[in-house]
Amino acid sequence: QVQLVESGGGLVQPGGSLLLSCAPSGSIFSINNMRWYRQAPGKERELVAHITSGGTTTYADSVKGRFTISRDNAKSTVYLRMNSLKFEDTAVYYCNVDSHIGGMNYWGKGTPVTVSS
Repeated sequence: QVQLVESGGGLVQPGGSLLLSCAPSGSIFSINNMRWYRQAPGKERELVAHITSGGTTTYADSVKGRFTISRDNAKSTVYLRMNSLKFEDTAVYYCNVDSHIGGMNYWGKGTPVTVSS
């Protein structure tokens, strides 16, 4: 069973930056959409950023201008560059990928991001 593995989370001060990465533990063929979600304590999981197979990106209003999603198709990897981090960005960040083949959908176990002074 292929799983997604996130990395790059940690503790950062307000105004700081982090780069999250997400790669599969095995092969996923014909990847379509790649997304980053986050879930803060006591809140529902929310979509943060989305990138299509054609490279079109969309962002939650709360992160526009600060976060950048990108992908490396050769490595089946999706990234989230997070700049100008705020206290309210504290959450567990999850990546999600779907494939053109059989509508398969994959999730990672999450990487925690804590913004604190």
